[in-house]
Amino acid sequence: MRFAKVGKVRFTSHRDVARMWERAFRRIGLPLAYSEGFSPRPKVSFGLALPTGHESVAEYLDLDLVEGAAVPDDLPAVLSAALPVGVDATAVGVIDPRTPSLQEDVTSCTWRFTARRPDVADPVATGELAERVEALLGTTAAPVVRRHKGNDVVEDIRPGIFDLRVADGGWLEAELATKPRGLRPGDVVTAFGGDLVEHGVRRQHQWIWRDGARCEPLDGPPAATHAPHAVERAS
Repeated sequence: MRFAKVGKVRFTSHRDVARMWERAFRRIGLPLAYSEGFSPRPKVSFGLALPTGHESVAEYLDLDLVEGAAVPDDLPAVLSAALPVGVDATAVGVIDPRTPSLQEDVTSCTWRFTARRPDVADPVATGELAERVEALLGTTAAPVVRRHKGNDVVEDIRPGIFDLRVADGGWLEAELATKPRGLRPGDVVTAFGGDLVEHGVRRQHQWIWRDGARCEPLDGPPAATHAPHAVERAS
């Protein structure tokens, strides 16, 4: 299932979002399959965690239904009505049980964001952003300090920046690697020089490779770059 997380709910943690979904499944009576053992849990697994404070129109989760259960055609709409404002199911599909997990499968994500100075409300001007993008893409190495297991580690993030450009409206669009360690827009902004902070971050796409071609986890129409229903509910 693909879903969006926009508006004020972006400040909700990944764990709390998982609880939202479990409550929504119970409300609509979805026949979920459960694990065995002393404390059975619904068989639901989420994809890459979205950093708290970031929006997304391309989040994914996998769920198992009981054997023989049908997937209702209106499942996204029914679930969206049972979810908090700002979280909406946008697409559903049946996948082969042998499909790798989302955590294993996703190789990169496309992000939309901009940058601003910490003491200034307005984003950096488009011209300055373009200059910083050009400088970053023109370098052979982009070392940044990242936190890893409680320690500061210097890493070269340049190999993980697959694409970076200034789009219409002064937004930055970047395709960033998720392996071996996932890059985030904040890493790119840090590589710009350290005097800027990320702003208005939204995940637009998650990408996997199938038969030598890049695609999104769900077959069918690609993930929307916006979520009108979710945005309306979150506004």
